[in-house]
Amino acid sequence: MQPKILIVDDEMHIRALIEQTLEELEDDGVELFTAQDGEEGLNIIREEEPQLVFLDVMMPKMNGFEVCRKVKREDGMNIYIVMLTAKGQEFDRQKGEEVGADIYMTKPFDPDALLEKAREVLKLES
Repeated sequence: MQPKILIVDDEMHIRALIEQTLEELEDDGVELFTAQDGEEGLNIIREEEPQLVFLDVMMPKMNGFEVCRKVKREDGMNIYIVMLTAKGQEFDRQKGEEVGADIYMTKPFDPDALLEKAREVLKLES
């Protein structure tokens, strides 16, 4: 089965940056998907069942916490979710853990750390 990664962020330049960062994984057969809001992200998650999701917290229609809760708690899907946020507050971290997020990364993030995390989750050689 082809590994899949979904990037969900309402800011186009952030989506593009993450996509560019992860592009080299396409050589390993990884398929990249993007969504511009939580609702679209949730639909793609349910259709494509990616192994890894980079999920922004603050988004229109449905925020990252809601998406994560639906995927992890309601649908019970085994998808690795990295919450991305400009907010590093402890409250957000706790809320992310409550809804089932696997890891929390604060913007601005290190592209190398993102790529390394993707390789680790998808069990790809670097």
